[in-house]
Amino acid sequence: MKKNLLLAIVGCGGMLLSANYAEAQEAVVVEETVVTEVPVNCKPVYSSSWKDNWFIQLGAGMQVPYVDHYLNKGDSKRHITAMYNVGFGRWFSPYLGFRITGYYGKLHLDWVTKDHINMANANADLMWDMFNSIGGVKSDRVFSIIPFVGVGGTYTWGFDPATASIPDGDGHRKTKEWALPVSAGIQLRFRLCKYVDFFAEGRVNFYGDNFNNVASGDPIEANVSAYGGFLFNIGGREFKSYNPCEYLGYINSLNNQVNDLRGELATTAAALAAAEAQLPCPEVVAQEVVVQTPMLATVRFKINSAAISDEEMVNVYNVAEWMKANPNANVIVQGYADEDTGSAAYNMELSQRRGQSVVDALVNYGIDSSRLTIQANGSDVQPYDTNDWNRIVIFTQP
Repeated sequence: MKKNLLLAIVGCGGMLLSANYAEAQEAVVVEETVVTEVPVNCKPVYSSSWKDNWFIQLGAGMQVPYVDHYLNKGDSKRHITAMYNVGFGRWFSPYLGFRITGYYGKLHLDWVTKDHINMANANADLMWDMFNSIGGVKSDRVFSIIPFVGVGGTYTWGFDPATASIPDGDGHRKTKEWALPVSAGIQLRFRLCKYVDFFAEGRVNFYGDNFNNVASGDPIEANVSAYGGFLFNIGGREFKSYNPCEYLGYINSLNNQVNDLRGELATTAAALAAAEAQLPCPEVVAQEVVVQTPMLATVRFKINSAAISDEEMVNVYNVAEWMKANPNANVIVQGYADEDTGSAAYNMELSQRRGQSVVDALVNYGIDSSRLTIQANGSDVQPYDTNDWNRIVIFTQP
């Protein structure tokens, strides 16, 4: 768009050779198409490598059975026995995980001899992190409630054949039993550090009538357990967050630049048409016209950081080039911080450091510091509705 009036002289020379055409020439109209901003509802997407977010579980506790005829032969109360637990699993999102967990212990089932039988149980559980789903994802949350459901298998052995009621097919009574339970429970998890949690958990396993090797009475039997221990998080519990609309602000800024350039094009086309319509052409002195192009509006920062990334340094460079092309323009460097993190006083200091980092970079690119003013806004003002967009520096003019 340099030397636009010189182009008018060339056009006028052609018009002098064809005056009739010049008289009939109509003004050129450039239809402007405005690019509008499209509102988008953006939510973060979380991901992790298959190697991350595994855990190992070790614990111990107690259990008590609820089966047929338990208190019918003289027992005044139910007998609590010890049980031991080991398991492993993985969180495949901040909200859902799975685990394989096993239990071993003895049960006081025999209401006649009071003998203890042995029990081994394994379950596959689906877990739901309630607080991450309802209160937002936080990898360092101190306390979490995790309901779960599961299916599994239980093997019991050591029954007294004299009291068992189920035949084994060879004319004897069964001394061991298989059962396939479904279960439900809830886990309370307390964060001790990035790699270790303490947990307390309650579970109910539901069985068919043959769990205690006595096939009579109620059709559903159960085993209730409560236990606690430690969870060892392999690599911690971290998920990478990606917002598909993270650069929506940049896109809208570019749309505004396109709209501004189209408006300038329409104005220039109208001026050219008016110059061509004047015959004979007046003598003009060619002048170079400098067009002030819009500057890129923002520089984004990572959480709790005032360091400018390589990607954002490109935007700082563009602003420096704009200021060189517009030597009379001064710029206000406005720093912000995200109100969801840090106190108001800390965020004010952080926004000042972010503004200073940008000013230092512009000075390194050859901009006089007297043309730059830092305005620290902290987290008192949030220019964007999406909070993590407010870790930002915005350029304005006085």
